[in-house]
Amino acid sequence: MFGKRIAGRMFSALDMTFLMKNTPERPSQTKPSQAKALKSQPQQSKGVAVKFVDITDDQAGQRVDNFLLSKLKGVPKSRIYRILRKGEVRVNKSRVKPEYKLAPGDKVRIPPVRVAEREAPAAPGLKLQKLLEQSIIYEDPLLLVINKPVGLAAHGGSGVNLGLIEALRTTRPKQSFLELVHRLDRETSGCLIVAKKRSALRFLQDEMRGRRVGKVYQALASGRWPQGMKNINVPLLRNELKSGERIVKVNPEGKPAVTHFTVLQRFDKATLLEVTLETGRTHQIRVHTQHAGCPLAGDEKYGDDEYNRQMRHLGLKRMFLHAAKLKFRSPKGSKISVEAPLPEELSHFLTRLD
Repeated sequence: MFGKRIAGRMFSALDMTFLMKNTPERPSQTKPSQAKALKSQPQQSKGVAVKFVDITDDQAGQRVDNFLLSKLKGVPKSRIYRILRKGEVRVNKSRVKPEYKLAPGDKVRIPPVRVAEREAPAAPGLKLQKLLEQSIIYEDPLLLVINKPVGLAAHGGSGVNLGLIEALRTTRPKQSFLELVHRLDRETSGCLIVAKKRSALRFLQDEMRGRRVGKVYQALASGRWPQGMKNINVPLLRNELKSGERIVKVNPEGKPAVTHFTVLQRFDKATLLEVTLETGRTHQIRVHTQHAGCPLAGDEKYGDDEYNRQMRHLGLKRMFLHAAKLKFRSPKGSKISVEAPLPEELSHFLTRLD
């Protein structure tokens, strides 16, 4: 009942186990020529096939090259542009250029492209997931504003396995679209906008480019901030090292950058500033305060090492820069104003400077 009949004999399950363990393996029945042929056949990647995607209203308006980059994560940009040039990508059965903007109802043919296997991104712990949900200071159906914790990168990248946006997507698996509208440095805390619809992302980024989003920071500059210095208008040039590290310098060949400063409080060896950005260049506040001779306290890239050591001795364990306020227009037209209070570790540090 529980055995197996082989060559007219009945074997129990115990007998079968013994036979399987002690019967020598037979030589392969595959001929050498067949084995060679099998070995030479390339292994096909699982799931590699032509795909057809119908463009929705929410996906419309973006360039086809950017759309492909989002769909073929892990594929180099050079490969994306190559398949576009060769006509392997078709929109409504026609060739398109990389700058073609997708329209609602377009049918995009995406050819089979091998995607290099990558390590799965690190999963956020429950503590981080809970912290992020508690840090949301505004939310509606189109967007949310989160008070980004210090030390957490806005997004994953070179040397960073997990960023805020990746962690936020994990906490909200049913949310089909979540994208950063802008970014904050890893060492900076405060208000950060995340779009929940592509249409909202396009609208808000256009507002950013049009300088219609008010960004206000609180920063602690080293030393005595120069009397009467309320604005700095000097161009900034960004360079990227081979390591991927970004370095920004004041350079006449750079992009225009304008920062406004208001002194909130003066201390013996530091000045608390309210900083308003007119432009949003990489590391703008950090480089402009350095240009003024008063780099930010705790800034390890553009600051003064000896000054930072003194501040660490007083209890400052991070860069003193916080995105305190945001004012902007919602995609629906309403005015939104949000504020993230100064983190406790920074407000407590200021009491030590009195």
